[in-house]
Amino acid sequence: MALGTGMTENLAAEVAVIGGGPAGLIAAVALKSAGVDVLLIAPEREADHRTTALLAGSVTALSTLGVWETCRQQAAPLAAIRIIDDTRRLLRAPEVHFNAAEIGLDAFGYNIENRRLVAALAAHAERLKIVRRTDMALAIASDPGGVTIKFTDGAARVRLVVGADGARSLCRKAAGIGSERRAYPQVALTLNLEHARPHAETSTEFHTESGPFTLVPLPGLRSSLVCVLDSARAAAFAAMTDADLSAEIERRAHSLFGKMRVEPGRGVFPLAIETAHTFARARIALIGEAAHVVPPIGAQGLNLGLRDAAALAELVADTRRQNADIGAPALLARYDAERRADIVSRRIAVDLLNRSLLSDFLPVQGMRGLSLYLIDRIGPLRRALMREGVMPAASQPRLTRGEMV
Repeated sequence: MALGTGMTENLAAEVAVIGGGPAGLIAAVALKSAGVDVLLIAPEREADHRTTALLAGSVTALSTLGVWETCRQQAAPLAAIRIIDDTRRLLRAPEVHFNAAEIGLDAFGYNIENRRLVAALAAHAERLKIVRRTDMALAIASDPGGVTIKFTDGAARVRLVVGADGARSLCRKAAGIGSERRAYPQVALTLNLEHARPHAETSTEFHTESGPFTLVPLPGLRSSLVCVLDSARAAAFAAMTDADLSAEIERRAHSLFGKMRVEPGRGVFPLAIETAHTFARARIALIGEAAHVVPPIGAQGLNLGLRDAAALAELVADTRRQNADIGAPALLARYDAERRADIVSRRIAVDLLNRSLLSDFLPVQGMRGLSLYLIDRIGPLRRALMREGVMPAASQPRLTRGEMV
């Protein structure tokens, strides 16, 4: 196989993507669509009952890649967002509404079950004839000329590895990249449920002393729930019968959606925030949770990972067209620089919001209430925040603008 440096080497592929979640699959599809030879290393995953609120830029990227139309009917539009202060504190924030129509959109994005999204992406990867290995990578070793990935039955040689293998990333460890991590005294309970009254395509977020209690629309009379609690209460909730938990969720939602019935499949996830010290080194580029972990607040996690994948695919495709080395330090440095502002700004925003809910310090509560009051009352500020949430100024890869890489 010819390489960008003009040398030849027996490569399994130009790029190996390690990880079969949404971020990894999007990276593989984007790279293959740009003509890059890709090896996908993605063991089969357990069923994931969580959902993802794909913001408009992410939906545009999936549509550009030809994936969105195959799963659109399984997603619910998010036409509005409602934030309700459900704390019992002295200083409470006003109820705030965000409507996509204010910024000329039909919806801020769409909420879809992860299993549906992964199935659509995997099917598209198969249509593109991406070679997939379902066994685990045991070790990864970089050298100046490439990367060797070891398996139980041999090894594969590539020019660049894309690490999409989650928070406990083998790729990050192999690259010698450390991270800054902080655990929160919170646990997220996630599940899907049915309810009697329509959600009107509105995501409703109750702010409580322990964190957000968020109901996000799914198709029909269904929603997904992310309920952030302290550890003891989360364990108690997870142990409840379906009937008791359904009644407790209805109570916490103030019966806005009528009678509720939880569906099978509950997730319990301790919350933490983590950022890699650098997002690429030694022919290994990190995307998704291998690069950054944020709490499930404000629909940031997978949308950040998708922008990682889109930005990296763009850089690799451009470098390849120039017949240059796609794993060279210059490309990795550009990727790190391009993603840093987006990732760090989102991390800070999510961390501040979460800490403001946990804080009993009266001035912090007052600032949070005042901020939401100003957002509610000042139209240009509200619209600017909505536009930034949908299409961040710090990162607009071609795919999120509707252009192929």
